[in-house]
Amino acid sequence: MAANPSFDVVSKVDQQEVDNAVRQTEKELATRFDFRGTGAEITWAGGEAAVNLSAETEERVKAALDVFKEKLIKRNISLKSLDAGEARASGKTYKIDAKIVQGIDTEKAKAISKKIREEGPKGVQAQIQGDQLRVTGKKKDDLQAVITLLKGGDFGLALQFTNYR
Repeated sequence: MAANPSFDVVSKVDQQEVDNAVRQTEKELATRFDFRGTGAEITWAGGEAAVNLSAETEERVKAALDVFKEKLIKRNISLKSLDAGEARASGKTYKIDAKIVQGIDTEKAKAISKKIREEGPKGVQAQIQGDQLRVTGKKKDDLQAVITLLKGGDFGLALQFTNYR
């Protein structure tokens, strides 16, 4: 057993839920009256981490993005995990590229670690391990205080706390 209690701070998205949201958005774009004849569609792009939305007008592609966001929210996926670009014209259609952000990049990990050092309880340490952080401390109460601190902060990511022991 580990000498000190610890937990991991991660930013992950359930890929199956995102896929379900994409499928639901496809169905809604195909059946809703206000999307008929606008060429509105949503597709996976370049693997499992990006989605492309397209339509004939800028307003319709933005409305399709709103439908996709609504489906993500219903599936308990934070919109902080969605990085949607601006609508751009591509020939006769407008497109929006959206990425599903996973993992904590180094700069944000450093910002989270700094917040824990400055505002967290004494004796708690944070280590950056790839795209996640490991937080260790002598008391479980201190770790609970760090979780509360991080939930209150806004780092531009959807944070989850896993592997609590």
